[in-house]
Amino acid sequence: MINISDKKDCCGCSACASICPRSAIEMKPDVLGFKYPEVDNDKCVDCGLCDKVCAFNDNYDKSLNLPEPIAYAARHKEMFEIMKSRSGAAFVAVSDWILENGGVVYGAGYTGHFVVTHKRATTKEERDEFRGSKYVQSDLTDVFKQVREDLKNGLTVMFSGTPCQTSGLNSFVGKTLRKNLYLVDIVCHGTPGATMWRDYLDYLEKKYKRKIVAVNFRDKEQFGWKAHKESFLFDGFTSFTSFTYVFYKHIAFRMSCGNCHFCNLTRPSDLTLADYWGWQRVDNEFNADDKGCSLVLLNTEKGKELFETVKDKMSVIPAKLENVMQPNLEHPSVFHPKRLDFERDYEKYGFKYVLKKYGQEPLYKRAYMFVRKCGSKVLRKVGLNK
Repeated sequence: MINISDKKDCCGCSACASICPRSAIEMKPDVLGFKYPEVDNDKCVDCGLCDKVCAFNDNYDKSLNLPEPIAYAARHKEMFEIMKSRSGAAFVAVSDWILENGGVVYGAGYTGHFVVTHKRATTKEERDEFRGSKYVQSDLTDVFKQVREDLKNGLTVMFSGTPCQTSGLNSFVGKTLRKNLYLVDIVCHGTPGATMWRDYLDYLEKKYKRKIVAVNFRDKEQFGWKAHKESFLFDGFTSFTSFTYVFYKHIAFRMSCGNCHFCNLTRPSDLTLADYWGWQRVDNEFNADDKGCSLVLLNTEKGKELFETVKDKMSVIPAKLENVMQPNLEHPSVFHPKRLDFERDYEKYGFKYVLKKYGQEPLYKRAYMFVRKCGSKVLRKVGLNK
């Protein structure tokens, strides 16, 4: 019977709840919205499957991994695909092939009022919802079971998510069904919780007295590829705010993110996708327009074969591993020293209190983003653009 005595030991992937033959495990949220397994002892027969399937440890399956990953810088050849994507649209090139060949794609989208949830796509239009960054842990309720059912029905499946999610799914489906499953992970910093995200949306809607109709966690059109600034579209205007500032402080992450077992080059997926910071080491002109560039790591023979099949859709340049390293390919994110204080304050005082106490950007950054938002007229007025 699975028993989580320390939150850092559970990533919330839902594999344990999905495999339980008696439906004795329910994933229940804590104060920040992070889900943990809770066992109904009246239903549990102590079969041990939940403990066996857990892949959030150093012993996750590495049997398919190449001796070391093969790295590429990649950009889709169609600029409109790059502009609709967060980085270089490598995800689009790969998932297009899956869909064009009758497969299905799973990724993080939205349900309800921007609840981040893993969803199933059979068309490119449905898949397009998975583009872009979503800095919230996604809801995986019943998704692993859906994937297994698709695989049993002979479908090719591509599942994209965080490495803890792909590791959990890999363990859940087992080696027999793994043949037609392509796992794609991201270089992940960590994830804030769903409750905090919901409370943030509520806060903004009350502040502006209007409903949010669209969200963009990293607005590339307004601030460029390098910027990490979100935008919220209301009826009639757009707000640029500081949720991602809280994200990059590492103060609101799930506790397991500081104990991540996958921050290395032995990835639990066939492909790893990320922003390629430092692309200049490959080619000074490759991303000179600052529209976005993908880092692609080929981790398994399956991943290598898939990339070879689709790479004619992209401009690609081989890269050396020493030139692609990012902090989260070497170690987990280091938590803010007040991470536990943040959670206690959230539970005791609520969202507005912690936003004011922990979530405000320094004044000079807010002033800079205001100037960026207002454009060249303001720049001229303050003498910064002559």
